[in-house]
Amino acid sequence: MIKNSVWALTLLLISSLFASVQANEIKNIRISTTHKDTRAVIDLTKVADYSFFTLDSPERIVVDIKNATNRAKLPKSVTKSPILSKVRASSPPNKSTVRLVFELKGKASPNVFKLKPGNGSGHRLVVDIPFGQSSSASQSTAKTKPVVAIKSNVPHRKEVLIAIDPGHGGKDPGSIGPSKKYEKHVTLSIAKKLAAQLNAIPGIRTKLTRTGNYYVPLDQRVAIADKYKAHLFISIHADAFTSPRPRGASVFFLNDRRRNTEISRWVENQERQSRKLGGTSTVTRSDKNVNQTLLDLQFTHSKREGEKLATEILGELKKVARLHKDKPSEASLAVLRSPQIPSVLVETGFISNPTEEKLLFQRSYQDKLAGSITRAVVTYLKENPPEGTTFDKSVPHHHGVYVVQRGDFLSKIAANHNVSVSAIKAANKLKSDTVKVGQRLTIPGATASRAAVPVSKLNTVETKSITHVVKAGEYLGKIANQYKVSVAAIQRENNLKSSKVHVGQKLRITVAVKDAPIRKHKVQRGEFLGKIASKYGVSVSSIRSANKLRSDELAIGQVLIIPNR
Repeated sequence: MIKNSVWALTLLLISSLFASVQANEIKNIRISTTHKDTRAVIDLTKVADYSFFTLDSPERIVVDIKNATNRAKLPKSVTKSPILSKVRASSPPNKSTVRLVFELKGKASPNVFKLKPGNGSGHRLVVDIPFGQSSSASQSTAKTKPVVAIKSNVPHRKEVLIAIDPGHGGKDPGSIGPSKKYEKHVTLSIAKKLAAQLNAIPGIRTKLTRTGNYYVPLDQRVAIADKYKAHLFISIHADAFTSPRPRGASVFFLNDRRRNTEISRWVENQERQSRKLGGTSTVTRSDKNVNQTLLDLQFTHSKREGEKLATEILGELKKVARLHKDKPSEASLAVLRSPQIPSVLVETGFISNPTEEKLLFQRSYQDKLAGSITRAVVTYLKENPPEGTTFDKSVPHHHGVYVVQRGDFLSKIAANHNVSVSAIKAANKLKSDTVKVGQRLTIPGATASRAAVPVSKLNTVETKSITHVVKAGEYLGKIANQYKVSVAAIQRENNLKSSKVHVGQKLRITVAVKDAPIRKHKVQRGEFLGKIASKYGVSVSSIRSANKLRSDELAIGQVLIIPNR
């Protein structure tokens, strides 16, 4: 009898312990709207352990409920609110968290708070979203502020977003060179290098229309730029022709008169082939609903700005590459037809030309092409700054409070506000350089824009793609630290849905050349210094310097260090 009592008590204790650690449960999400705000009530089984932050372009509120599971029906469309359009679930930061995203129709400062059980209701988490004339009053009393809150009501200076479009991909190889190399591979490689260099420029961030070898319909490429409200659109291609003779880089912008050269018509024919491969686009554009006069004005503006950017790019390209034409060309191409976004298409060279095909696949040449486009973009932005961005000198940029966004790190934030990392750490009493999304940082005396970076210093980030084979004892954080890249960058490049990796797994990693592992080469019979240098895409002089060679004579079996640049 005593044994049975002890066993029953043990079961009771175990069940109580299990109940205490059982996850919170989201039972339902209720939406209501008044003349002042829209309220979302999240019904829970327990008191909420939560955090939240806001995002712009597009406007969103992101609520993370920790140690929770979701039973509410999502996504939930909202039709009767002037500010809230949808509530949906999103990928959480970890398995025990439920992430809810509130998609907004405009800017708003949410008020998020907990309610205790009462009047027949259980635990609740409330998200109040003000709108209309009362919005400003609501914002002043809200418990939280927008993503970037600047003291003294100074407007937020946004980063310039540049959409980079690697041409072709997946089932669409693009043009094929004499040695059977595909255009889709060289465009992706150059686009990634361009993105890396532009992301290193204060005040600029990028969005690639594709990050791997897959097909994206032409209209969807433009739709991606529209969705993220890009300020510029740059499409990367490698030209081709029926004859192997043409060579050199070209830059195209929107043509509304179809005065094209034979080469331009050839490029348009290639695009039509890509359309056939992709079938009918599923993207629905709202342009038809726009007043025709307004649309004409928008096209005129984007065309004029596209021509300016194309001119700058050609001016820089001619310093590192042969040009097919020394002036921008006009073409009627789908990827150039966004009415709001100045767009250019860069033909980096003729893959149909044997000499240029070889050049286009050399890492060092790709770096030069990416560097020249980067310099041109910064020159264009300094001379034609998009309104409200860090390049816009008309917008004051005083010190205030900055809320950490996804993709931020301390040195980037410091550069963005033209202050030192140590100054931010001192002002916020930080013991390390680690920051987290939603964290508020006081920015001491930031006065200058990020656009003040000298153009002469831009071409400093040379990158290369390497393949890392996961070894026993390695994890994603350790690998990222080894190559001085972020975990998110490795996940993004390899389409990883989690941070788990397994032994033997191959990871493609884009690293700064200076951070790449040291390479060694064992001299084989018949090899000479020029042949080895060509194999690794480096100069003979760099190998001599790295190995302190006094002559070009090599011995079979001799081990050489191959420099990364």
